[in-house]
Amino acid sequence: MSCLVSRRIFLTAGLAALAAPALAGAPAISLRPVARPVRGPGTVASRSAPAAEALIARANLSGRVGFAVVDPATGRMLEESDGSAALPPASVTKAVTALYALETLGAEHRFETRLIATGPVENGILKGDLVLAGGGDPTLDTNALAGMAAALGTAGVREVRGRFRLWGGAVPFRRAIDEDQPEHAGYNPALSGLNLNYNRVHFEWKRQGAQYAVAMDARSDRYRPDVTMARMRVADRAAPVYVYSDGGARDEWSVARAALGNGGARWLPVRKPERYAGEVFATFARAQGITLGAPEVMQAAPGGSVLVSHKSEALETVLRDMLLYSTNLTAEMVGLAATSRRQGGAATLAQSAQAMNAWAAASLGMKTAALRDHSGLSDRSRLSAADMARGLAGARRAALLRPLLREFALRDAGGNVARNHPVKVVAKTGTLYFVSTLAGYVTTPGGKDLVFAIFTASDSLRAQINPAQDDSPPGARGWNGRAKGLQQALIERWSAVHGR
Repeated sequence: MSCLVSRRIFLTAGLAALAAPALAGAPAISLRPVARPVRGPGTVASRSAPAAEALIARANLSGRVGFAVVDPATGRMLEESDGSAALPPASVTKAVTALYALETLGAEHRFETRLIATGPVENGILKGDLVLAGGGDPTLDTNALAGMAAALGTAGVREVRGRFRLWGGAVPFRRAIDEDQPEHAGYNPALSGLNLNYNRVHFEWKRQGAQYAVAMDARSDRYRPDVTMARMRVADRAAPVYVYSDGGARDEWSVARAALGNGGARWLPVRKPERYAGEVFATFARAQGITLGAPEVMQAAPGGSVLVSHKSEALETVLRDMLLYSTNLTAEMVGLAATSRRQGGAATLAQSAQAMNAWAAASLGMKTAALRDHSGLSDRSRLSAADMARGLAGARRAALLRPLLREFALRDAGGNVARNHPVKVVAKTGTLYFVSTLAGYVTTPGGKDLVFAIFTASDSLRAQINPAQDDSPPGARGWNGRAKGLQQALIERWSAVHGR
């Protein structure tokens, strides 16, 4: 039986936690009309547009700035500066991952989560185990599990005599995407073949007199099931704000009382995703009159008959949301799925990143690709701006990728979005502390298409970051704001110089 559930709703909740903050700065050059450009050194356009070196100096960024601009019609490199420098691409990596997944899996690929019976169903009684088996769906949410439980009841199942088992082995388990990130970062959850709500649990607190009431749940727009596999304790300390410990079958958290104020909420990462999904599904099964035993995580792939199947939306839609909201879990799941398809079996994250590097070199000409993951969360990943620009220009799937990218809003002299700006940009942004990247497509007022990549990073400033801190490190907001301003200034320069 197929159980079709409405689109996931967790993308818009808590999105500020998915990436480090980045502030867009005012443009470095005026938005007033420029003279019609004529290409070539020494022409009117090249004399009237600020030199790239001057724009970089004006941005006053420590570290390195590498950029490249390519004419997609000819593949010719129009302009570059330090374009061969291997720098952290941050979430621009997701554009490479999208191309990798589209070419390997196809735009219509769907992830499937199944309820499998290991024995017969007779007179409403399942005489065997019930297995909730994940298929690596990064978008599975609480609404989907509610729909699967309802479909199980509709199929006539009233009782399960065997065990309730969980399987996430379609993807090798990893407790966090990047172990160098803060433990409590919601954008850095565990990886498994069975995921729920982007592997984030909702923590809410409210002052009640001298104490606090705390709750952990798997909320959606329709439901708010409490969970016990993630527990929170209020601790009498000032710092650190959050402390995590592995409680075996549970995620054990404590939070500093001094940081709570009167109340609030945030999403925390889940480190035991199979148990998270299992507990939430069991809650909805009970609502259907089906009581399940304590969930057991199994290692071997289950066999049996499929009672209920839930399929994700088509990969094209999944990728559009991934690029829009920069969801790290989605990037890792689609990248791992693509590698599994190519290699005929599950791969670890490190193995999958290596496979994507090899594919990017062979298919996109990205010879410098040394990516550590599919999301760009690791600051040890390296790629050059020149390779990124050439890859986007020559990608066979570029016609599919470009419509999936979001519009990059250019700004006026006051720092506000310039809705009628004559230069149109669709691109993928990338932000880590003291890393700011941008790559995509420009349409100039003259109708010329350009492909570009801009990578900016300061290793010296990143080396000073305390990974356990909860707030932006000193200077990060200003640095990233200036990097954003430089990006716009360079794009406007290229439009003026190479726009016809």
